[in-house]
Amino acid sequence: MALRTVGELSARHRGLLFALVITAGVLNLVDRQIIAVLKPTIAAELGWSDDDYGTLAAWFQTGAAVGFLFSGWIADRLGVKWANPAGVAAWSVAALLHGWALTIGQFTAVRIALGATEAMGTPTGAKTVAAVLSPRWRSTGFGATNAASSLGAILAPLAIPAVALAFGWRGTFVAAGLFGLVWAGGWLIAARGVRFTPHRPATATPLAALDGPILRDRRTWAVAGAKILSDATWWLLLFWLPDFFHRQFGLSGVALGVPLAIAYGGAAVGSLLGGSVSTRLLGRGYAVDRVRKGIMLVAALAVVPIPFALLIHDYALAIALMALALAGHQAFSTNLFALIADIVPQRRVGRVTAFGSFCGNVGGIGIAKVAGLTLAAGLGYLPLLLFASVAYLAALGWIQLLLPRLQPLEGTTGDAV
Repeated sequence: MALRTVGELSARHRGLLFALVITAGVLNLVDRQIIAVLKPTIAAELGWSDDDYGTLAAWFQTGAAVGFLFSGWIADRLGVKWANPAGVAAWSVAALLHGWALTIGQFTAVRIALGATEAMGTPTGAKTVAAVLSPRWRSTGFGATNAASSLGAILAPLAIPAVALAFGWRGTFVAAGLFGLVWAGGWLIAARGVRFTPHRPATATPLAALDGPILRDRRTWAVAGAKILSDATWWLLLFWLPDFFHRQFGLSGVALGVPLAIAYGGAAVGSLLGGSVSTRLLGRGYAVDRVRKGIMLVAALAVVPIPFALLIHDYALAIALMALALAGHQAFSTNLFALIADIVPQRRVGRVTAFGSFCGNVGGIGIAKVAGLTLAAGLGYLPLLLFASVAYLAALGWIQLLLPRLQPLEGTTGDAV
């Protein structure tokens, strides 16, 4: 069979590949969220304390952080065609194994495995977007993939309790793992005969320079610092938002579905707006520096009111504040990922994305453990939400300090040939 490049594929075929990548993002988040949504049930059955759960969350982040040290290299090495099914199959097996875990030690092992294997999702997704979409539409593509993660967060509290009612919490892990293995087979069929050639920026930079050490590049550290600060809040809400609603309003099980779905619906809206607005502004000729930083500033300000969710007794308003904060995070994150594609050579996108995500998970490790200790000490969520309210402004300040003016590579904001 003669190989075809992505550019030679029909619009429908390219759309199918992109849709599969979005679906992988949904699976990625659903698999990690099962334990958060079912925490009250699992904790009651196995006798977990808040500190136990915080420790498990920290170990998950540790596995992901270590995984990100290698996943970018693996994604660049395997390429889009093979990195996608390898990553999804690996984390699906790890999710499936949760169904047989009994002790804290066994749960720690499978959580580390899940975190390490799910680390393949971010660099592989970034490379796939760069390969399938033209540079002008990358912001929209990253917005759609981030929205997919939010969609996973919406579906998780709606679907997981229902599956758990039918099959138990162990069966829920097994079902999620099996679905991921089916996805891997579907990708191999859809990608058969395709040679994934990314849209490479027109640049006179020597190839040797493109393969140089990424840790000597201030662009890498600008992304890394911003990810540490911004992702800490995302992981805090991802692991602890169900517990927040349980403590504040006494919700558990199926009753958590609606508030969590609304909150993460805000994240999906933020992803789509952050991507589509930046695409439109860039299309009108606005400078990359102005667009990226301007949208990041608006997104950061959207998170500032989050501590008020603790100080009010209006259930609907508390949900709205969480939805606004999650929308701000995803709009910020969408433009941060797109910024990587703007200013980093394509040959290094996987590694820089993975290292940035590694640093984001370092932030997640810290906040997961701190959250468990803070709550176990009876201090409540206020210290955690106060940190979240200023984290994004600090992240944007870090980017501005290291990159006072973003310099996009030639050819990264126009239409592909």
